[in-house]
Amino acid sequence: MRVLAAMSGGVDSSVAAAMLAAQGHDVVGVTLKLWGGESDTGCCSVSDVEDARRVADRLGLQHHVFNFGDAFDERVVGPYVDDHAVGLTPNPCIECNRHLKFDKLMVRAEALGFDAVATGHHARLDTTGGGFRVRRGMDDAKDQSYVLYMLGQAQMSRLLLPIGHLTKAEVRERAVGLGLRNSAKPDSQDVCFIANRAGGRQGFLSRRLEESPATVVDSDGTVLSTVETVQAVTIGQRRGLNLGGTDEPRYVTDVDIPAGRVTVGRRQDLYSPTQEVTDIQWADGAVEGPVDIQASAHGTPAVGVVDPAGRVDWLKPQRRVAPGQALVFYQGEFVAGGAVAD
Repeated sequence: MRVLAAMSGGVDSSVAAAMLAAQGHDVVGVTLKLWGGESDTGCCSVSDVEDARRVADRLGLQHHVFNFGDAFDERVVGPYVDDHAVGLTPNPCIECNRHLKFDKLMVRAEALGFDAVATGHHARLDTTGGGFRVRRGMDDAKDQSYVLYMLGQAQMSRLLLPIGHLTKAEVRERAVGLGLRNSAKPDSQDVCFIANRAGGRQGFLSRRLEESPATVVDSDGTVLSTVETVQAVTIGQRRGLNLGGTDEPRYVTDVDIPAGRVTVGRRQDLYSPTQEVTDIQWADGAVEGPVDIQASAHGTPAVGVVDPAGRVDWLKPQRRVAPGQALVFYQGEFVAGGAVAD
């Protein structure tokens, strides 16, 4: 099989490419040049491209760089800024997977005559029920099935996830055995285009949109403080609200950008029996009845029923999910679908 292996410069994608080559596949490595600005998260930098190139050379693989920078700006960075401007909290890694890695890259791979695309995600593909399903990775602490919920049957049929059955420790052991220079390279943890040394998320947004201050009030409308950038405030936030000492923690329960108002309340005020959602997507047909629903990459799932009209009904009240964040539906270890909090 002719395989285009996406190599980020990290240890996971490097070992994935090595495993496929060892299995006899015709493997070509590719690194995506996505973000050209400042970055300090161990991803999307010049050094990462060089790490990928050197690993490919070590493995005897051809290596190419695809410049998808314009598409990344259009599909990921621009919407990230636009969403914050209207009070949403997007997940750019999911959108990068949706539009770049599993759309544009797959289209390019097919045009170049490749049979499949491989990545180093900690997740597995399963065909037990006839169709394709994403399954949680073997290593619970590194499982990345959450960010792959948007994959459709056509995409999964052309995808290889070689390391999903390995733990992170086993991946690093294999990298050491192969003599790979990035065997101990730290994982990237944050959004690749947000540089902590440049002010983090708030600093990034302040350079790209017109910031607006807001008044912080309690549920009765009593003014408590102010914040400089309402666009950087999100549901559930506790810190950075300039509240000083309070008898009990206060959390953001509502963000009204046009009114310049942030409402805070007690922890229990964040809980609701329902969650409005949009963009519902199923992996292989809609599931009726209860499913496990996960609202963050490594969060604890809660049980709910997905109403096709655009609502999740929780069996027990759950903490509200910030608008723009993904909710991913599971049946046991298998991804059944997902949606976006509204």
